[in-house]
Amino acid sequence: MSRKVKIGITQRVDKVDSYNEYRDALDQKMIDWVVDAGFIPIPIPNTLVDLDSSDESQPRLGGWLRELNINALILSGGNDIGNVPQRDLTENYLLTWAKKNMAPVLGICRGMQMMGMYAGGGLMCVDGHVGVKHKLYNGDKASDLFPESVNSYHNHVLQERPEGYKILAKSEDGNLEAMMHKELPWEAWMWHPERESIFLQSDLDRFKKLVKNGQ
Repeated sequence: MSRKVKIGITQRVDKVDSYNEYRDALDQKMIDWVVDAGFIPIPIPNTLVDLDSSDESQPRLGGWLRELNINALILSGGNDIGNVPQRDLTENYLLTWAKKNMAPVLGICRGMQMMGMYAGGGLMCVDGHVGVKHKLYNGDKASDLFPESVNSYHNHVLQERPEGYKILAKSEDGNLEAMMHKELPWEAWMWHPERESIFLQSDLDRFKKLVKNGQ
């Protein structure tokens, strides 16, 4: 697959009090993961949206996407939804852009939550999902679509299956762990593939297939 395929990746926002700065940030391993999948990773800044504008087209971000010829998106983890309005607005616009352009999207952790909320879903708090590994299930059987067990670093989960999505996997306690859109080339996982000490080939292959099918 061509390395010319460009993957736009959203970033968390960190407040650095000692420097009086807000910084966009992305785990370096996410860059490595996208490169290992055979694509060009491009971090997306959160500063291109206008929080005070009534113009939903967000011309600065839209122009940036066109200028760089972004082909697909990863909505990454970090920041609880609602805590950083600038990032929330950025990702909402990106989903609208991806829907209009039929662009592939992979949501990771917070990214899956954002995709669910974009479809009208809600979040709820969950215990026992931070710094652990757990198995994945499809119905009452172990999932054969994903690794036997995955990492977990989240305090919130989707309350129910979002409109337009198919559930691919649940955790042992019945919470949604993976889903795919029924019409768009969109998929989402609650685990972090980039946090594995050795990247899982099954995650890489599934991401490559998602991007390929959306081209």
